[in-house]
Amino acid sequence: MSFTLNRRDVLRAGSLSAGSMLFGLDLATAQTPTGLLRVGMTGATVPVTNGIPDQGGEGARFMGVTLYDQLVSWDLSRADRAAPLVGNLATEWKNDAANPKRWVFTIRDGVKFHDGHVLTAEDVVFSFDRALKRDAPWFDLRAFGQAVIQLPKLAAWGAEGKTFWLETESVDATLPYALPWIGIVHKGAWEAAGKDWGAYLAKPVGTGPWKLESYSQRERAVLVRNADYWNKDRVPKAAKLVLMPIPDSNARVAALRSGQVDFIEAPPPDAANSLRGAGFQIVTNVYPHHWTWFLAQIPGSPWTDVRVRKAANLGIDRKGLKMLLGGLMAEGQGLVTQGHPWYGKPSFKLEHNPDAARKLLAEAGYGPGKPLKTKVAISSSGSGQMQPLAMNEFLQQNLREIGIEVQFEVFEWQALIEAWKAGAGAPAGRGCHALNISNPTHDPFRTFARILQTDQAAPAGVNWSKFSSPEMDKLFAQIQAEMDPAKQTALMMRAHEQVVDQALFMFAAHDLNPRALSKKVNGFVQAQSWFQDLTPISLA
Repeated sequence: MSFTLNRRDVLRAGSLSAGSMLFGLDLATAQTPTGLLRVGMTGATVPVTNGIPDQGGEGARFMGVTLYDQLVSWDLSRADRAAPLVGNLATEWKNDAANPKRWVFTIRDGVKFHDGHVLTAEDVVFSFDRALKRDAPWFDLRAFGQAVIQLPKLAAWGAEGKTFWLETESVDATLPYALPWIGIVHKGAWEAAGKDWGAYLAKPVGTGPWKLESYSQRERAVLVRNADYWNKDRVPKAAKLVLMPIPDSNARVAALRSGQVDFIEAPPPDAANSLRGAGFQIVTNVYPHHWTWFLAQIPGSPWTDVRVRKAANLGIDRKGLKMLLGGLMAEGQGLVTQGHPWYGKPSFKLEHNPDAARKLLAEAGYGPGKPLKTKVAISSSGSGQMQPLAMNEFLQQNLREIGIEVQFEVFEWQALIEAWKAGAGAPAGRGCHALNISNPTHDPFRTFARILQTDQAAPAGVNWSKFSSPEMDKLFAQIQAEMDPAKQTALMMRAHEQVVDQALFMFAAHDLNPRALSKKVNGFVQAQSWFQDLTPISLA
């Protein structure tokens, strides 16, 4: 479906009254007693329950770190710092000095799965086999689709006693950052599901702080407290957790106001003040995030010309976009924010300068009689996507004023992720030469190489644009091999300067990750992370 966006048509669907039907779920039946936390998610479906969920960061925080544990996780206990990595099912990890391609993890003793099975290093081997070993009898294609984008260069893995090891194709100092995305399962649970990963989704078994009670992908999932959780500091305070897919932001607000949910992701900015006035909590925090347009670097794309890329960046009014969002964003100044240790000193200034933008477009052969026309893939909602319909409509208007005519191709969130993984020019992209998708910047690989390195060009990785630069590839390789943090930071600054100076993306915003909570919700700490911990939450 291709069209010029009319936001009123989208928002009309968001006017819900209490007790109305929402995506097959009668919210009136969701009224629950104290002790049950009900969450309105931005996705159109509940994330899958297999330990490596779909739905991006939202899937990870609501179905990844709830039912499952990972070897390494993020410390989500504080709001006043960037979340650091900590041991989870691994008590420690180290790079092997004799073989720097190898990382070794010591497996925690005494951890039990929900079905009573005691965790071993062999279970970790099974978990990586099912996600990445295509010839394994227990290979899970659904898990592979999510895992391979996190671990594209993993070469081998195995167990030795109480340790588990991973080996990469080349030295990779960033590998531990990928592991919070990979939940650990065990073979017996797969066998109990009839050796069928599809059947397993209804009865998953992890080691996490929550257990699954019921699951309907289009309606809701109900999780219950794991009272026997091995980490006594993280036994959930709420008795149950209900996850509801509510992709329309106004529908989420309606559900919160009517008492049908207690916690919603990404409330619309124009509702924030009225929600505060009604006693609801609006929680925000910075986190590693950029909201950009990926710009295709394939034959036939207008974005192969750096003058066009710079013109688009000069044509967008970031201050106006921030006003549209009620201040709930930082102006896009690159892949990371100004002041970040990796920002560097790029020479191209990301400012709103329409006259300079028109001049660059004229130099590239475009003008009043020959506007640049392009089609952009966007989502209707989704984790980290902020308010994609309203924001993209605003950018569309900005770009029209400088001579760029934008047509949108609107995808459901997971479908957009699949188009991103397929790459520019693939049928899944429906002829789009740009794609709007948010991305994390919490580690060197995911900030740069994963989305720009030549050998990560989709579908091998998620370099959707298919950008290729031998010079930058060499720099990315140096970053990944550098174990010294100070030297790695200096390399990251050089990389970021080149990304901005070449205008490799259209840099629009950095999210402040707003959530709206009922006044009954206590104990939530909004970490500076794509992941969040729901275990401290209690309800008054």
